[in-house]
Amino acid sequence: MMNRVTRRVSGLAAVAAVLAVAATGVVGATRAQTSDAPVVVPLVGKLSAPAGFTVEVYAAGVRAARQLTVAPSGTVFVGAMGLGSKGTFAVNALVDRDKDHKVDAVIPVAAGLDTPNGVAFYKGALYVAEMHRIIRFDDVEAHLGQPQMPTVVIDGLPGTAMHGWKTIRFGPDGKLYVTIGAPCNVCEVKPDEPRTASIARMNPDGSQFEMVVRGVRNSVGLAWHPATKELWYTNNGRDMLGDDVPPDTLNRVTRAGQDFGFPYCHAGEIADPEFGQKQPCASFTPPARKLGAHVAALGLAFYTGKMFPEAYRNQVFIAEHGSWNRSKKTGYRVSLVRLDAKGNAVGYEPFLQGWLEGEKNWGRPADVALLADGSLLVSDDQANAVYRVSYRK
Repeated sequence: MMNRVTRRVSGLAAVAAVLAVAATGVVGATRAQTSDAPVVVPLVGKLSAPAGFTVEVYAAGVRAARQLTVAPSGTVFVGAMGLGSKGTFAVNALVDRDKDHKVDAVIPVAAGLDTPNGVAFYKGALYVAEMHRIIRFDDVEAHLGQPQMPTVVIDGLPGTAMHGWKTIRFGPDGKLYVTIGAPCNVCEVKPDEPRTASIARMNPDGSQFEMVVRGVRNSVGLAWHPATKELWYTNNGRDMLGDDVPPDTLNRVTRAGQDFGFPYCHAGEIADPEFGQKQPCASFTPPARKLGAHVAALGLAFYTGKMFPEAYRNQVFIAEHGSWNRSKKTGYRVSLVRLDAKGNAVGYEPFLQGWLEGEKNWGRPADVALLADGSLLVSDDQANAVYRVSYRK
C-alpha cells in the first residue's frame, strides 16, 4: 500500500554508505572523482550544434547519468538507471566549486538504490524516485560526502521491469508529479492497479495522491510552460507496429483528467490493432506534436534562460535517447520543438547531434536542464557524462 505520511527508513540497508570526496586530480573534464563509473572521455568533439553554440564536457565518470535537477546553489543532482540494476546504482551530486563550468567533484549522495532514475530538488531536499517508492534526503547539500538516512515519502507504487522507472518533477503548484509507465508494450490497465499508464501528483510529504492524466504509455519527461504553467510531457509510442509507426509524442495537458489514449489509440489517430475497436481515437486528447517514431523521447525542458538567442526563449528541448529495435537507428540527439505565440507546437528540428554515426552510437542523451547562466546541460547514460551547451555570438 502507498504510504500517505512520511516515515523514516529503518536501517542503513536501504541506502549504502555515501562515499567521501577524494581529491584524485584531473581526469578528463572532472576533478576529484568519487563515482565508481569508468572515466572514459566522451567524444564531445563529434557533437554538433547550430552556429554560435559550444558543447563541452561538464562532468565525466557519472555512471548511467539520467534525470537532472539543479539546486539554486548550482549543485546538479543526477539520477541513474540500468535494466536489471536493482541495488547497483547511485545518485550523484555534481559540484563546480570554482564556477568555471567544469565539475570539481562527483559525489555519490546514496548508493544501492533500485533504479533511481528520477530526481527533484525542492526546498533544500533531494527527492529520489526508485521503482516502487520515492524517498527524500533533507538538507542534502549540507551532508554531501556523508551517510544520510532518507525519509520515505511514498511507497507501494507500481513498478515492473518494463517502464517501471519513475520521473519526478515539482510543478508550479508545489505538488510532486510522478510518471507511472505501463507494465507492457501494449495492454489495458488492470482494475486492481489503476495507477499504471498515468501521471500522478501528491503533496511533498506524499499525502493527497491523485491521478492527473491517463492513457500515458511511458513518459520520461515532465516540464511546465513558463507562461501558461501547463504541464507538457514526452511519451514513448508502442513497439512492434513497424519502423515508422507510431511516432513518439510531445503532449500538452490543458486540464486535469485528460486521457491521451493508451492502449486504444496512439499519437491521436492510430487505432491499436488489438484494443482500438474498444474506444475510438476521437474520444482522446491528441498530442501537441508528433515526434520521430522510436526516437525514445525522454527528458525535456523549456528554455527560460537569457544566454541563447531570443528565438529559443520558451521553446522546448527534448533528449531523444535513440531507438533500440528499429531496422535503421534513429534519435540519439537533442531536438528542438518550436512553439508559436499561442503555445502551439509548430516546428520540430535537430539541435544537438553526433552521438549516432551510421548504425553505431557512442552515447545516448537522456535529459536536459538549465543552469542559472542560461547554458543547457545534457546527460548521457551511455558515455557516463553530462555536457554543457553554451552560446556566444
